[in-house]
Amino acid sequence: MQSDVMLVAGMGLVVLSLPAILSAWADRRAPRVGTLLLLGGGGLILWTLSRAKGAYSWADIPDVFYGVIGQIVN
Repeated sequence: MQSDVMLVAGMGLVVLSLPAILSAWADRRAPRVGTLLLLGGGGLILWTLSRAKGAYSWADIPDVFYGVIGQIVN
C-alpha cells in the first residue's frame, strides 16, 4: 500500500506544479517552485513505477486513488 500512497502523492505534486509554473510564466518570473514540485512528483512516480514493475495500468489509477483516499479517511 505504500507504493499506492507514493504514486498518488507524486501525481498530486505534478498537478499542483502546473498552476505554479503557469503563474510564474505569466508574471515573467522563473518557475522555481513549480519546477521543484514537478521534479519531486515525477521522481516519486518514476520511483514507484520502477519498484512495482507491471503493478499499475491506466485502468488501475482510479482504484488506487480511491484506495488511498479511503485509507486516509479511515
